[in-house]
Amino acid sequence: MTPVRVLAVASEVYPIVKTGGLADVAGALPLALKAHGVEMRTLMPGYPDVMRMLGGAGEIRRWPDYFGGPGRLLAGSHDGLDLFVLDVPHLYARPGNPYVTAEGVDWPDNGLRFAALSRIAADIGHGLVPAFVPDVVHAHDWQAGLAPAYLHYDNRPRPGTVMTIHNMAYQGKFAPELIGSIGLPWDSFNVHGLEYFGGISFLKAGLQLADRITTVSPTYAQEIQSDEGGMGLGGLLRQRADVLSGILNGIDTDVWNPQTDPHIAYRFGAEDLTFRAANKAVLQQQFNLDSSDEAPLLGVISRLSWQKGLDLLLEAIPTILGDGMQLALLGSGDRDLQDRYQAVARANPGRIGVVIGYDEILAHLIQAGSDALIVPSRFEPCGLTQLYALRYGAVPIVSRVGGLEDTVVDIGEASTSDRAATGFKFAPVTVEALTGTLRKANTAFHNKATWRRLQLSGLATDVSWRNRAGDYAVLYRDLVAARRT
Repeated sequence: MTPVRVLAVASEVYPIVKTGGLADVAGALPLALKAHGVEMRTLMPGYPDVMRMLGGAGEIRRWPDYFGGPGRLLAGSHDGLDLFVLDVPHLYARPGNPYVTAEGVDWPDNGLRFAALSRIAADIGHGLVPAFVPDVVHAHDWQAGLAPAYLHYDNRPRPGTVMTIHNMAYQGKFAPELIGSIGLPWDSFNVHGLEYFGGISFLKAGLQLADRITTVSPTYAQEIQSDEGGMGLGGLLRQRADVLSGILNGIDTDVWNPQTDPHIAYRFGAEDLTFRAANKAVLQQQFNLDSSDEAPLLGVISRLSWQKGLDLLLEAIPTILGDGMQLALLGSGDRDLQDRYQAVARANPGRIGVVIGYDEILAHLIQAGSDALIVPSRFEPCGLTQLYALRYGAVPIVSRVGGLEDTVVDIGEASTSDRAATGFKFAPVTVEALTGTLRKANTAFHNKATWRRLQLSGLATDVSWRNRAGDYAVLYRDLVAARRT
């Protein structure tokens, strides 16, 4: 097996910095690729948390002026991940969320901040670090979208480029004047380059100029080629359909393992699900819900937003209450949704429990103790919570979109496929379809044999990175071979 060197470029990497699923992928994929002969190093910005964790990192290069201030390129490792870190304090030494201020507003210089990340990625691609000259530069989401653009417009021999879309909704749009301050030529401002409805888009640049495009599920790869799903970029993706593929995300099955998980009250495995009931009892206690084995406990771990369909779930509360179900919700986001969920919880003590915010330990307990996990998204590139649910025996109830469609086998589909049912899917994404499916799940829950089959099929599903990483390895090798011919 020919070794392949890949530079991944990501704005967040678990377990160092995380705001969403991008970090999970960026943290897990490099480790999984080692078994496939791929050496991956990940370039990320030097946020305060990164600098604290990489105290012993070695300095590779130093610049007196890098995009407006002094900067350094560092190399180090953390938790088995080999990292390059762009330490530019005037761009990255800021507290809190990597992208927004404490008031929830985008940092006004985000264009400059992430152009700098892409520029150094291109320089590493050209051989800035002689000990690691990549065969492929793999850019994740809009924050790395200019890496393929810099490599293209540098007009010199370069590595292959891959652009991965984790969510089309985030496109990195800025005023065209930015081009003059980030070192790209003005002739890049055209429909075949960065130009996007009169401005520029970092994501569009990457999709236009990368050699290969991937996204995080096969169904989402089809959805984003439509005008609606493509969110303004569907036409471009239809034009580039021959280099677009969908590769499902996996999860870290060491972190998410009910047999060893330190965050749950009682550990368990597929051979004995007895302790799931004990975790359910603890979960009910944590959310101030009535203690009951017979009430189906529905779990939600989500950003509270329109995309995630959490407004629809609110409208389904009468069905949940009327059919004797309970709800435990962990999440934050839209202020109106937060307020409404808290009001519903206050009005229905013992039946509805809500925790606003994010708590990693509580998230694990919800997976281990809820009977079903609901993901009613209007669109979902891949989704990770339903994969965790399968791993923990919480039966997924999901909408038929994106990766949810690809990873859950509906109870009504099993007879027409060679896969065992693992959950429930509904379409269209409406309150009526959701409530009907909740009632169907409630009926199945009270048939213990049926429910146990769903749980065991979920537990037997391979949700690891093992095969998914192999698909990326094939993609890299095919790209390298194509560029050599």
